[in-house]
Amino acid sequence: MAGFRKAKGEQAALKIGMYGPAGSGKTFTALLCAEGLATLTKKRIAYVDTERGTDFYAKDIPERKVHPKAFDFDALYTRSITESFDAIKSLSTEEYGIVIIDSITHIWQAAMNAYQGKLTKAGTIPVTQWGTIKRPYIGLVNFLLSSPLHLFFCGRQGNVWEKDEDSGELTKVGVKMKAEGETPHEPHILFRMEAVRDKQGGSTITAFAEKDRTGILAGQTIAWPNFNTLIQPLLKALGTVQAQMATEDETSNQDASALTDQDRERQEMSTHIMADFKARLTLCKTKAEVKALGDELKPDVKKAMTTADTAELREAWLDRLKELRD
Repeated sequence: MAGFRKAKGEQAALKIGMYGPAGSGKTFTALLCAEGLATLTKKRIAYVDTERGTDFYAKDIPERKVHPKAFDFDALYTRSITESFDAIKSLSTEEYGIVIIDSITHIWQAAMNAYQGKLTKAGTIPVTQWGTIKRPYIGLVNFLLSSPLHLFFCGRQGNVWEKDEDSGELTKVGVKMKAEGETPHEPHILFRMEAVRDKQGGSTITAFAEKDRTGILAGQTIAWPNFNTLIQPLLKALGTVQAQMATEDETSNQDASALTDQDRERQEMSTHIMADFKARLTLCKTKAEVKALGDELKPDVKKAMTTADTAELREAWLDRLKELRD
């Protein structure tokens, strides 16, 4: 294993999450931010559109007050997690610099819908199957986090409910991104989007920075968010090297190999201890000597042995005790 090393700021691409209710400006804001990054990097935008939310943004609409011209991006219209993953993996980083998934809610739903096994009596997916269901989703997320592509996750908003201990009634205590439970923790920056209503009946698209690992926008409330207000301030925190995330398979294989080595080493130690004690048992001439030898089997010695070897050694100790006279 590599062990600890001096920490390095190895992030060359922004990984951003946005969530909110319908009409909160997720799609439009993501496109505004992505367009600025595309101009900066001179690379194209790849947009996974699960709900045809970009149709009107792909054409000129002179009456649109903000950005009446069509956005320039390449779209994949699908809700399939496998199709999305395959398409994203095939992107050339020489040509593409930004990926938007809108919405990540549908991609997570697709991962769950792919489950074809038996359900519980309550009609839910068995707990034992969640690892299999999450595998392609986690694979997609980890791939994007490790890629040199700037990333935007757009997700729908769901409610957080809490049961009252006394009445048993459910009470809404907050909101969250509707996706696999760990998804909001993955991106560097997480914005909650909302169309904030005013007293005149209008509304202002607003981004609330719920999380920002750079610390630059942490806790800020940004009205009419765009590239200049959301992205430009964060660019100074980026480096030239993109940190790599180990895949789930790589981590599992590493842990399995390490645990196998530990088990083998323990077995070897256990075999050595048992052989030594058995040899000394044969040299004991009295029960007192056998008992004294048994006293040497302290908890720390037994801890170094396997359960099977400990049991076998105890049987050998008892047999030797029976063989000898007082």
